[in-house]
Amino acid sequence: MSIFELEAESRTDEGKGASRRLRREGMVPAVIYGAEQDPQSIKLKHSEILKRLSHEAFYSHILTVKIDGKASKAVLRDMQRHPAKPVIMHMDFMRIDEKKPIRVNVPLHFIGADTSPGVKAGGLLTHDVVEVALDVLPTHLPEYIEVDVSGLDIGDSVHLSDLTLPESGSLVELGRGEGHDLAVAAVHARKGGGEEEEAEGEAAAAEGGEEAAEGEG
Repeated sequence: MSIFELEAESRTDEGKGASRRLRREGMVPAVIYGAEQDPQSIKLKHSEILKRLSHEAFYSHILTVKIDGKASKAVLRDMQRHPAKPVIMHMDFMRIDEKKPIRVNVPLHFIGADTSPGVKAGGLLTHDVVEVALDVLPTHLPEYIEVDVSGLDIGDSVHLSDLTLPESGSLVELGRGEGHDLAVAAVHARKGGGEEEEAEGEAAAAEGGEEAAEGEG
């Protein structure tokens, strides 16, 4: 079975007590809603969910949720984890209409750091944003968005407006108006001078000591 397919069962028992019983039985309580249909309480196998969560694409991909054998297209909208244990407490899925845009968080993948002039010169590359909220038609939903930092020199940065978006995609943050074109990645000069300057300083100190010794002689 594909990592993007989930087998689920409908459930009628709700509430905290029912959810605790499900977790003891190795199940994850969940709800699926949207697409102008009533919300439906469902349950999924915890072991199968954990397998899928190890794949980054699962979080931003269109999923097929089979509920009692009937398939629905959906995206993962929310997930609650136990604060101390590797346990999924609850999941929310949102049904999709392929003709209507959805809002999803899409991860950023940074490429080209090894050829960046600024990094080669000893600069520090920072990732200031690691995922973005995107409004997009389900058929154009990307697994990730690439950020090319190969041309960055020290002091340069990549902003949201520089990203290449999928067809029909628009960034939620940019839609908020002026002042929201955030820096996604940047190359900064290292504070404190780094190892090279430290070595140069030690060499200069050694030369100064030799000159002083010669003067005394």
